Amino acid sequence: MKQIVFIALIAISVLTACKNGNGNADASGTFEANEVIVSAESSGKLTSFTVEEGQLIAKDSVVGTVDATNISLQKEQVESSIQALGEKTVDVSPQVKLLEDQLAVQQSQLNNLLHEQGRIQNLLKQDAATGKQLDDINAQVDVAKRSMNVTRQQIQVQQNNVATQNRSILSEGKPLQKRVAQLEDQLKKTTIMNPVAGTVLTKYAEQGEITSTGKALYKIADLSTITLRAYITGTQLSQVKLGQSVKVLVDDGAKKYKEYSGTISWVSDKAEFTPKTIQTKDERANLVYATKIKVKNDGYLKIGMYGEVKW
Repeated sequence: MKQIVFIALIAISVLTACKNGNGNADASGTFEANEVIVSAESSGKLTSFTVEEGQLIAKDSVVGTVDATNISLQKEQVESSIQALGEKTVDVSPQVKLLEDQLAVQQSQLNNLLHEQGRIQNLLKQDAATGKQLDDINAQVDVAKRSMNVTRQQIQVQQNNVATQNRSILSEGKPLQKRVAQLEDQLKKTTIMNPVAGTVLTKYAEQGEITSTGKALYKIADLSTITLRAYITGTQLSQVKLGQSVKVLVDDGAKKYKEYSGTISWVSDKAEFTPKTIQTKDERANLVYATKIKVKNDGYLKIGMYGEVKW
């Protein structure tokens, strides 16, 4: 937001104002407004731009767009890369299924061995089997159990390895997702939004032109309430206060004034030399204090217009 003060007035205007009774005024100055220069936030061709000088525009209105084709293509490319990462991941299910089938076979073999072990133990009690037969079946049961434990470990190792591999692949997606977010932000910036409600003062660009980031597109100001920057002498400083209501006079023809109601919104705490085009109640005082007076604008008040204050 930039405040531009139009101080320079032609000598004829000042002399006319003096002749019309400036000597009776307590202070005088020129009108100004808070002006905002709206700039492009993206580079490219202005595919649309509906701003016209003198146009009233509401806050957050869309007033134009910058060509976003290149950014959209970049976003689609990154999204495709993210999708491709899923295709690089490994599905552990087939390997695990194979090992689980193997484990099922081993379990069946173990069940048979346990059944045979029980039978031999019963025969041994009846002296129908030897101790060696029992030792042999016990060894076979132990081997079968160990084989099953190995298979279970293989399943766990296989799952862990694949999970680690997949995590490594999918971790590449995080920076890509951040890149997508950046491109989405850039896409939003290709839409030109009006930041403040007001009237377009100056237009710097046209539809179809190539713009760049930071390039001024138009200047806008809220003219519904306008500010009179007036100057008072040190002896008048004690007579004014913030929020004080004052009368603001502007030329209305050759010998008349138009009167407005104003409110003092700011008083400078530092003295300065009187601007050349401004006269005070004491004509040309050496040091003066700047004040700002808010005035409701009925459409007649313009930036740079000369005004006088009475309280």
